[in-house]
Amino acid sequence: MRPLIAIPCQGNLRSRYPRFCAGKRYCYALHLAGAAPVLLPLHSDHSALLEMMSRLDGLLLSGGGDVAPHRFGETQAVPLRSVDPPRDEMELWLVRQAVECDLPLLAICRGIQVLNVALGGTLYQDIKIQLPEALRHDLSGDYPRTHRGHALQVAPESRLGRILGCNTLDVNSFHHQCLKQVAPGMQVTARAPDGVIEGVELADGRFMIGVQWHPEDLIDTDFRMRNLFEAFVEAAEMRSVANSPRHRLA
Repeated sequence: MRPLIAIPCQGNLRSRYPRFCAGKRYCYALHLAGAAPVLLPLHSDHSALLEMMSRLDGLLLSGGGDVAPHRFGETQAVPLRSVDPPRDEMELWLVRQAVECDLPLLAICRGIQVLNVALGGTLYQDIKIQLPEALRHDLSGDYPRTHRGHALQVAPESRLGRILGCNTLDVNSFHHQCLKQVAPGMQVTARAPDGVIEGVELADGRFMIGVQWHPEDLIDTDFRMRNLFEAFVEAAEMRSVANSPRHRLA
């Protein structure tokens, strides 16, 4: 049986018709790696979310708009993009629950930022303004999603490094925010040449990995990106077997 991995939706802020949505490439990557992706609508009822989570084997946090600064104890200092308060609220809560019940988690782009904030870290609200010496990290609109915008240095002893099987690689880049203070219990696993954090994971060895680039857009041409999704799905499969039949969360 394929493990069930949830992708929280985002609110469609550009539509007059209220709707939830999620990027197709995340679903494609999970399906290719052997999982059954399911979409979670934005929900503020924690009891209902607990019921949903009791049936899940993994959680994927996808890309999207900015995390509101008050979520990490700051006031707005720069223009923000597509802040989605219900999504912030639900995803931050989901991360904390995932850590509590040891639910494997892969966090991508906005997702790595949500993961860091949920566990007590902070963000640079805009790289160009607050880190003016940094490389250009937001290539949205000017390049295809498969464009490799910059290199990374990956910690070889980290779980991420072992999964990717390399110390350096080139990745795509479509973000204007990034991690500032890393949350307690997290370790940095990858950085861009300018020092911007591109990868983190829980230091205790559980499968909780965040990456700042978009591996779902590179899996058709880069086996290392496919390895990342396959390792995530394998962790979800192991949890599924260990918890079968699935137990409801208290």
